[in-house]
Parts: sequence; structure tokens; C-alpha cells
Amino acid sequence: MENGVTDQGFSVQEIDTSTPHPARMYDYYLGGWDNYEVDRRAADRILEATPTVRGTARANREFLLRAVRTVVGDGIRQIIDIGTGIPTSPNTHEVAREIAPETRVVYIDNDPIVATHAGAKLTNAGGTSFALGDVRKPAEVLDRPAVREFIDFTKPVALLLVAVLHFVKDEEDPVGILATLTERLVPGSCLVISHGTLDFTDRADVAAEVYRKSAASLSLRGHAEILPFFDGFPLLEPGLVQVPAWRPDGRLPKQGKGADVGVYGGVGRKP
Repeated sequence: MENGVTDQGFSVQEIDTSTPHPARMYDYYLGGWDNYEVDRRAADRILEATPTVRGTARANREFLLRAVRTVVGDGIRQIIDIGTGIPTSPNTHEVAREIAPETRVVYIDNDPIVATHAGAKLTNAGGTSFALGDVRKPAEVLDRPAVREFIDFTKPVALLLVAVLHFVKDEEDPVGILATLTERLVPGSCLVISHGTLDFTDRADVAAEVYRKSAASLSLRGHAEILPFFDGFPLLEPGLVQVPAWRPDGRLPKQGKGADVGVYGGVGRKP
């Protein structure tokens, strides 16, 4: 950092520690320490009303890791991870490189706090890069030097949007955002999405209120509303399911009404 400006092009004064941020709250759910008192207070309100949120965050994280292993195991060697969040090891590139050390990963997030950790935890291994970017401005995301210099769009790419799109409102056109993000992807590319839902619980009033007062409000959607996000990317088995049920490593967990995890996940591949 030089003269108060990071290599991501923002001043340290732009880091807002007065408003809860979903990335830092998620870090707290996962047991991390890269969060502020304002994030912990907001997260604790949600945990008090819905204690299963911590387990949901872990299940979502485990889905991400299984999905990365799947797409890299299928031959993809380029990943764009949008909505990276506070780095939590193992990170996307660490998991990918267990299978293919040459895999290149671009991380994108809109929180300057994430950028402050990127150099130490995400981009110090070579073959990785990070850029500040907002999924609501998909053309700008794709035009970042970190993307243009690292990703060869003539070859398959895995696009990760894990626990991101439920922070995009309907009026912000999530389907249109996805169309822009995926239009350059060639056949064989994959789309990985997880998304919060009320299909299995009605205990989200407190969470919705807390996130309305954070840096991003929450738009939970049902199965039929999430499926169109995969248009042009037929789903791999087992389809769009609760994240613990997506190719679990062990015993198939409880599913359906009353299950603890209110998040859907799926992986689609462009034919």
C-alpha cells in the first residue's frame, strides 16, 4: 500500500466498518476473525433467530469445494470466482490445484476488505488474480484487467456464483446479469450457483430485516425462480438440490421441509 491506496485502486477511507457486510458476516458464520463488531452484532441477531445459519454457511462452503473438484476433474483449467468473500482455506485455487496445478483462478468481490486479504491469501501463489467488481455490473467485471489477462475465453471456463445471486434484487435483472457473464463462455464451460431459499423454512424474517440494513439486502427465491439462472447450461446430476445433497462425500443428508439448510446448489455445463 502506498499513500493510503491499495493495489486494487481504492483508498482505505472507502472501507466501511459502520455497516454490516455480507462477506464479513459469512466469515463470522464460518468461524473466521476477519470481521468487525458491527458484522458480529448483525450475524448474532440472525443466529439467535435461526441457529442453523452457521451450519448452512458451512454446507454452502463444502458445496463450493465439491463443485470445484468436479469441474476441474472434468478438465476445466480456468475459474472466475465472483463473490469470493473473505478468504477461507482451502480456497478455490487450492482445491483446484490438488487436481490440476496449472489451473488459473480469478477472484472477484465488491468488498475492499476482501481486497486487503487477497495479496496474502489468494494471489501469492501465481496463476491467480483478484479484482474489485460488482456482479450487478457484469460487463465491467469481465473488462477488469485481472479477467482479460488471466482468462482465455476460447477455452472452457468455470464461472462460480456461490451465495451471490440472492443479494441481487429482481429489479436488478439477475437473468440479464447472467446472460452477460456467460455470453463469452464456450461449450464445455460450467456455471456453478448456490442460492438461498425459503422453500424449507419460514424463519427468515429476522435475516431479511438484518440484511436490509447491511451493504446488500436479501432476495430469497424458490426452486422454480432459480432454475432459469441455468438457461443454456443443462444441469449435471443431481440437478438443483439442497447443497448438502449435491454429490455428498458421505451419507445423503436429510432433505425437504424441516431440513436445516435453506440453500440450493447446482452445476450446469454448456453443450
